Amino acid sequence: MIKNFKNKIILVTGGTGSIGSELVEQLLKFKPKQVRVLSRDESKQYDLLEKLDNPPNLRMLIGDIRDKERLDLAFKNVDIVIHAAALKHVPFCEYNPYEAAKTNIFGSQNVISAALKHKVKKVIAISTDKAVNSNNVMGTSKSMMEKLIINANYSHGEPGTLFSCVRFGNVAWARGSVLPLWNRQVERSGAIHLTDGEMTRFLMSKEEACRLVLESVGMSVGREIFILKMPAIKMRALANLFIKKYYPKRNVTIKNIGSRIGEKMHEELMNTSGDNKIFANSRMFIVLPKIEIYGLKKKIIKDYPGFKEVSKAKDFIYSSALSIDKERIKKLI
Repeated sequence: MIKNFKNKIILVTGGTGSIGSELVEQLLKFKPKQVRVLSRDESKQYDLLEKLDNPPNLRMLIGDIRDKERLDLAFKNVDIVIHAAALKHVPFCEYNPYEAAKTNIFGSQNVISAALKHKVKKVIAISTDKAVNSNNVMGTSKSMMEKLIINANYSHGEPGTLFSCVRFGNVAWARGSVLPLWNRQVERSGAIHLTDGEMTRFLMSKEEACRLVLESVGMSVGREIFILKMPAIKMRALANLFIKKYYPKRNVTIKNIGSRIGEKMHEELMNTSGDNKIFANSRMFIVLPKIEIYGLKKKIIKDYPGFKEVSKAKDFIYSSALSIDKERIKKLI
Protein backbone atom coordinates (compact mmCIF):
# COMPACT_ATOMS: atom_id res chain seq x y z
CA MET A 1 0.00 0.00 0.00
CA ILE A 2 2.51 2.56 -1.20
CA LYS A 3 1.05 5.96 -1.89
CA ASN A 4 1.42 7.47 -5.33
CA PHE A 5 3.88 10.34 -4.90
CA LYS A 6 3.47 11.57 -8.46
CA ASN A 7 3.48 15.39 -8.78
CA LYS A 8 4.07 15.85 -5.04
CA ILE A 9 6.80 17.95 -3.44
CA ILE A 10 8.55 15.81 -0.82
CA LEU A 11 11.18 16.94 1.68
CA VAL A 12 13.54 14.45 3.30
CA THR A 13 15.45 15.73 6.32
CA GLY A 14 18.69 13.84 6.77
CA GLY A 15 18.34 12.85 3.13
CA THR A 16 22.00 11.94 2.63
CA GLY A 17 22.10 9.37 5.44
CA SER A 18 21.90 5.63 4.89
CA ILE A 19 18.11 5.51 5.07
CA GLY A 20 17.48 9.04 3.82
CA SER A 21 19.46 8.54 0.61
CA GLU A 22 17.75 5.20 -0.07
CA LEU A 23 14.37 6.88 0.43
CA VAL A 24 15.30 9.65 -1.98
CA GLU A 25 16.27 7.09 -4.63
CA GLN A 26 12.99 5.20 -4.16
CA LEU A 27 10.85 8.33 -4.14
CA LEU A 28 12.24 9.50 -7.47
CA LYS A 29 10.81 6.36 -9.10
CA PHE A 30 7.29 7.65 -8.40
CA LYS A 31 7.87 10.76 -10.56
CA PRO A 32 7.27 13.40 -7.89
CA LYS A 33 7.23 17.04 -8.85
CA GLN A 34 10.26 17.56 -6.63
CA VAL A 35 12.28 15.83 -3.93
CA ARG A 36 14.14 18.14 -1.58
CA VAL A 37 17.05 16.86 0.49
CA LEU A 38 17.90 18.83 3.63
CA SER A 39 21.21 17.85 5.21
CA ARG A 40 24.41 19.35 6.56
CA ASP A 41 27.12 17.63 4.51
CA GLU A 42 27.78 19.10 1.06
CA SER A 43 30.11 16.23 0.13
CA LYS A 44 27.39 13.63 0.75
CA GLN A 45 24.95 15.76 -1.24
CA TYR A 46 27.39 15.88 -4.14
CA ASP A 47 27.91 12.11 -3.97
CA LEU A 48 24.17 11.47 -3.95
CA LEU A 49 23.59 13.76 -6.93
CA GLU A 50 26.31 11.94 -8.88
CA LYS A 51 24.95 8.53 -7.92
CA LEU A 52 21.45 9.47 -9.10
CA ASP A 53 22.75 11.19 -12.26
CA ASN A 54 21.53 14.68 -11.35
CA PRO A 55 17.77 14.27 -11.87
CA PRO A 56 16.08 17.60 -12.65
CA ASN A 57 13.46 17.19 -9.89
CA LEU A 58 16.01 16.67 -7.10
CA ARG A 59 17.00 19.70 -4.99
CA MET A 60 19.85 19.72 -2.49
CA LEU A 61 19.45 22.09 0.46
CA ILE A 62 22.30 22.54 2.89
CA GLY A 63 20.86 23.12 6.33
CA ASP A 64 20.26 21.89 9.84
CA ILE A 65 16.92 21.13 11.51
CA ARG A 66 18.18 23.18 14.45
CA ASP A 67 17.91 26.27 12.21
CA LYS A 68 14.30 27.52 12.18
CA GLU A 69 14.95 30.14 9.51
CA ARG A 70 16.40 27.53 7.13
CA LEU A 71 13.42 25.23 7.69
CA ASP A 72 11.02 28.08 6.97
CA LEU A 73 12.52 28.40 3.49
CA ALA A 74 12.88 24.66 2.89
CA PHE A 75 9.25 23.82 3.76
CA LYS A 76 7.57 26.22 1.33
CA ASN A 77 4.98 24.41 -0.85
CA VAL A 78 5.97 20.98 0.51
CA ASP A 79 3.28 18.25 0.50
CA ILE A 80 5.05 15.49 2.46
CA VAL A 81 7.93 15.52 4.93
CA ILE A 82 9.95 12.44 5.84
CA HIS A 83 11.94 13.37 8.94
CA ALA A 84 15.08 11.21 9.02
CA ALA A 85 17.59 13.71 10.44
CA ALA A 86 18.94 12.66 13.83
CA LEU A 87 21.92 12.02 16.04
CA LYS A 88 21.72 8.23 16.25
CA HIS A 89 24.95 6.84 17.71
CA VAL A 90 24.40 5.75 21.31
CA PRO A 91 27.91 6.46 22.72
CA PHE A 92 28.20 9.88 21.05
CA CYS A 93 24.80 10.92 22.36
CA GLU A 94 25.70 9.62 25.81
CA TYR A 95 28.74 11.88 26.00
CA ASN A 96 27.02 14.81 24.26
CA PRO A 97 23.49 14.78 25.70
CA TYR A 98 22.65 18.41 25.04
CA GLU A 99 23.69 18.08 21.41
CA ALA A 100 21.39 15.04 21.11
CA ALA A 101 18.56 17.08 22.61
CA LYS A 102 19.20 20.03 20.27
CA THR A 103 18.84 17.80 17.20
CA ASN A 104 16.50 14.97 18.16
CA ILE A 105 14.13 16.97 20.37
CA PHE A 106 14.36 20.69 19.61
CA GLY A 107 15.18 20.10 15.96
CA SER A 108 12.16 17.82 15.63
CA GLN A 109 9.97 20.52 17.18
CA ASN A 110 11.31 22.92 14.55
CA VAL A 111 10.22 20.43 11.88
CA ILE A 112 6.74 20.29 13.45
CA SER A 113 6.45 24.07 13.61
CA ALA A 114 7.56 24.52 10.00
CA ALA A 115 5.16 21.81 8.82
CA LEU A 116 2.22 23.46 10.59
CA LYS A 117 3.15 26.92 9.33
CA HIS A 118 3.36 25.77 5.71
CA LYS A 119 0.36 23.42 5.90
CA VAL A 120 2.30 20.30 4.94
CA LYS A 121 -0.15 17.44 4.41
CA LYS A 122 1.79 14.65 6.14
CA VAL A 123 4.90 14.25 8.28
CA ILE A 124 6.44 10.82 8.90
CA ALA A 125 9.22 10.81 11.51
CA ILE A 126 11.71 7.96 11.83
CA SER A 127 12.26 6.59 15.32
CA THR A 128 13.98 3.55 16.83
CA ASP A 129 13.41 0.59 19.13
CA LYS A 130 15.79 2.34 21.53
CA ALA A 131 12.99 4.82 22.27
CA VAL A 132 11.09 2.10 24.17
CA ASN A 133 11.97 1.86 27.89
CA SER A 134 15.18 3.71 27.13
CA ASN A 135 18.18 3.71 29.44
CA ASN A 136 20.33 5.99 27.28
CA VAL A 137 20.36 9.54 25.94
CA MET A 138 19.75 8.65 22.30
CA GLY A 139 16.73 6.51 23.10
CA THR A 140 15.33 9.06 25.53
CA SER A 141 15.67 11.85 22.98
CA LYS A 142 13.93 9.70 20.35
CA SER A 143 11.16 8.84 22.81
CA MET A 144 10.62 12.56 23.33
CA MET A 145 10.60 13.08 19.56
CA GLU A 146 7.84 10.48 19.25
CA LYS A 147 5.77 12.26 21.88
CA LEU A 148 6.22 15.61 20.17
CA ILE A 149 5.27 14.18 16.77
CA ILE A 150 2.17 12.35 18.01
CA ASN A 151 1.06 15.27 20.17
CA ALA A 152 1.40 17.64 17.19
CA ASN A 153 -1.83 16.15 15.81
CA TYR A 154 -3.70 17.83 18.67
CA SER A 155 -2.11 21.26 18.38
CA HIS A 156 -4.26 22.60 15.55
CA GLY A 157 -7.77 22.44 14.23
CA GLU A 158 -8.95 20.14 11.49
CA PRO A 159 -8.17 19.72 8.69
CA GLY A 160 -4.45 20.04 9.26
CA THR A 161 -1.09 18.36 9.02
CA LEU A 162 -1.08 14.66 9.90
CA PHE A 163 1.89 13.51 11.99
CA SER A 164 2.98 9.88 12.44
CA CYS A 165 6.10 7.85 13.27
CA VAL A 166 7.78 4.70 12.09
CA ARG A 167 9.90 2.76 14.57
CA PHE A 168 12.95 0.90 13.22
CA GLY A 169 15.12 -1.85 14.61
CA ASN A 170 18.77 -2.05 13.59
CA VAL A 171 19.14 -1.61 9.84
CA ALA A 172 21.57 -4.09 8.28
CA TRP A 173 24.52 -2.45 6.50
CA ALA A 174 23.42 1.08 7.39
CA ARG A 175 26.25 3.55 7.90
CA GLY A 176 27.64 3.17 11.42
CA SER A 177 25.94 -0.18 12.05
CA VAL A 178 27.68 -3.32 13.25
CA LEU A 179 28.05 -5.25 9.96
CA PRO A 180 30.17 -2.68 8.08
CA LEU A 181 32.08 -2.12 11.33
CA TRP A 182 32.91 -5.81 11.53
CA ASN A 183 34.00 -5.74 7.89
CA ARG A 184 36.51 -3.00 8.63
CA GLN A 185 37.72 -4.77 11.77
CA VAL A 186 38.38 -8.02 9.91
CA GLU A 187 40.31 -6.27 7.17
CA ARG A 188 42.32 -4.34 9.74
CA SER A 189 43.10 -6.99 12.37
CA GLY A 190 41.45 -10.30 11.51
CA ALA A 191 39.17 -10.05 14.55
CA ILE A 192 35.73 -8.62 15.25
CA HIS A 193 34.74 -6.94 18.49
CA LEU A 194 31.71 -8.12 20.42
CA THR A 195 30.41 -6.26 23.46
CA ASP A 196 28.21 -9.08 24.84
CA GLY A 197 27.35 -12.20 22.88
CA GLU A 198 24.09 -12.70 24.78
CA MET A 199 22.70 -9.32 23.76
CA THR A 200 19.81 -9.54 21.30
CA ARG A 201 18.94 -7.08 18.56
CA PHE A 202 16.18 -6.64 16.01
CA LEU A 203 17.37 -6.49 12.40
CA MET A 204 15.79 -5.22 9.18
CA SER A 205 17.10 -4.51 5.70
CA LYS A 206 17.36 -1.05 4.13
CA GLU A 207 14.72 -2.10 1.63
CA GLU A 208 12.33 -3.12 4.42
CA ALA A 209 13.00 0.13 6.27
CA CYS A 210 12.23 2.24 3.20
CA ARG A 211 9.14 0.25 2.31
CA LEU A 212 7.82 0.75 5.85
CA VAL A 213 8.23 4.51 5.53
CA LEU A 214 6.65 4.72 2.08
CA GLU A 215 3.71 2.52 3.07
CA SER A 216 3.20 4.57 6.23
CA VAL A 217 2.78 7.75 4.19
CA GLY A 218 -0.13 6.17 2.35
CA MET A 219 -1.75 4.61 5.41
CA SER A 220 -1.35 7.30 8.04
CA VAL A 221 -4.32 9.25 9.36
CA GLY A 222 -2.27 10.84 12.15
CA ARG A 223 -1.14 9.68 15.62
CA GLU A 224 0.17 6.24 14.59
CA ILE A 225 3.48 4.54 15.21
CA PHE A 226 4.12 2.00 12.44
CA ILE A 227 6.32 -0.99 13.32
CA LEU A 228 7.56 -3.77 11.07
CA LYS A 229 7.41 -7.30 12.45
CA MET A 230 11.08 -8.18 12.33
CA PRO A 231 13.37 -10.96 13.55
CA ALA A 232 15.99 -10.70 16.28
CA ILE A 233 19.19 -12.58 17.02
CA LYS A 234 21.83 -12.96 19.72
CA MET A 235 24.91 -10.96 18.82
CA ARG A 236 27.27 -13.95 19.08
CA ALA A 237 25.06 -15.86 16.65
CA LEU A 238 25.06 -12.86 14.31
CA ALA A 239 28.85 -12.68 14.48
CA ASN A 240 29.15 -16.36 13.58
CA LEU A 241 26.74 -15.99 10.66
CA PHE A 242 28.69 -12.97 9.44
CA ILE A 243 32.03 -14.81 9.55
CA LYS A 244 30.62 -17.92 7.87
CA LYS A 245 29.07 -15.91 5.03
CA TYR A 246 31.77 -13.34 4.29
CA TYR A 247 35.02 -14.88 5.55
CA PRO A 248 34.56 -18.68 5.33
CA LYS A 249 38.22 -19.33 4.52
CA ARG A 250 39.75 -16.97 7.06
CA ASN A 251 40.47 -17.65 10.69
CA VAL A 252 38.48 -14.69 12.03
CA THR A 253 38.40 -14.45 15.80
CA ILE A 254 35.82 -12.84 18.09
CA LYS A 255 37.14 -10.49 20.75
CA ASN A 256 34.88 -9.75 23.71
CA ILE A 257 35.31 -6.12 24.77
CA GLY A 258 32.45 -5.63 27.25
CA SER A 259 29.31 -3.53 27.02
CA ARG A 260 29.50 0.09 25.90
CA ILE A 261 27.89 2.90 27.81
CA GLY A 262 24.15 3.11 27.18
CA GLU A 263 23.74 -0.41 25.75
CA LYS A 264 20.83 -2.66 26.74
CA MET A 265 20.80 -6.44 26.82
CA HIS A 266 17.56 -6.56 24.85
CA GLU A 267 15.58 -4.03 22.81
CA GLU A 268 11.82 -3.60 22.64
CA LEU A 269 9.75 -2.42 19.68
CA MET A 270 6.66 -2.18 21.86
CA ASN A 271 5.97 -2.18 25.56
CA THR A 272 2.60 -0.62 25.91
CA SER A 273 -0.19 -0.67 28.47
CA GLY A 274 -3.61 -2.11 27.74
CA ASP A 275 -4.95 1.40 27.08
CA ASN A 276 -3.19 1.69 23.70
CA LYS A 277 -4.81 0.43 20.55
CA ILE A 278 -2.68 -1.99 18.53
CA PHE A 279 -3.54 -3.19 15.03
CA ALA A 280 -1.66 -5.85 13.08
CA ASN A 281 -1.46 -7.69 9.81
CA SER A 282 1.07 -10.34 8.79
CA ARG A 283 3.89 -7.79 8.40
CA MET A 284 3.25 -4.78 10.60
CA PHE A 285 1.91 -3.35 13.83
CA ILE A 286 0.17 0.02 14.12
CA VAL A 287 0.14 1.55 17.61
CA LEU A 288 -2.26 4.32 18.51
CA PRO A 289 -1.60 6.36 21.67
CA LYS A 290 -3.63 6.76 24.85
CA ILE A 291 -5.51 9.69 23.42
CA GLU A 292 -7.97 9.80 26.31
CA ILE A 293 -5.30 11.50 28.44
CA TYR A 294 -5.72 14.57 26.24
CA GLY A 295 -9.44 14.78 26.93
CA LEU A 296 -10.15 15.01 23.23
CA LYS A 297 -13.21 13.75 21.39
CA LYS A 298 -11.32 13.01 18.22
CA LYS A 299 -12.41 9.63 16.95
CA ILE A 300 -9.91 6.77 16.80
CA ILE A 301 -9.74 5.31 13.33
CA LYS A 302 -10.40 1.61 13.89
CA ASP A 303 -10.59 0.32 10.36
CA TYR A 304 -7.14 0.03 8.78
CA PRO A 305 -7.62 -2.03 5.60
CA GLY A 306 -6.17 -5.50 6.10
CA PHE A 307 -5.43 -4.90 9.80
CA LYS A 308 -7.15 -6.33 12.85
CA GLU A 309 -7.06 -5.03 16.40
CA VAL A 310 -4.75 -7.07 18.62
CA SER A 311 -6.26 -8.52 21.77
CA LYS A 312 -3.52 -8.25 24.33
CA ALA A 313 -2.81 -8.60 27.99
CA LYS A 314 -1.64 -5.63 30.02
CA ASP A 315 2.06 -4.81 29.47
CA PHE A 316 2.10 -6.30 25.98
CA ILE A 317 5.80 -6.58 25.03
CA TYR A 318 7.51 -7.08 21.68
CA SER A 319 11.08 -7.78 22.77
CA SER A 320 14.17 -8.87 20.85
CA ALA A 321 14.71 -11.55 23.50
CA LEU A 322 11.42 -13.16 22.48
CA SER A 323 11.78 -12.77 18.69
CA ILE A 324 14.83 -14.87 17.81
CA ASP A 325 14.73 -16.06 14.19
CA LYS A 326 18.15 -17.09 12.94
CA GLU A 327 16.94 -18.26 9.53
CA ARG A 328 15.35 -14.90 8.66
CA ILE A 329 18.48 -13.08 9.82
CA LYS A 330 20.62 -15.18 7.44
CA LYS A 331 18.69 -13.71 4.52
CA LEU A 332 19.07 -10.13 5.80
CA ILE A 333 22.85 -10.03 6.13
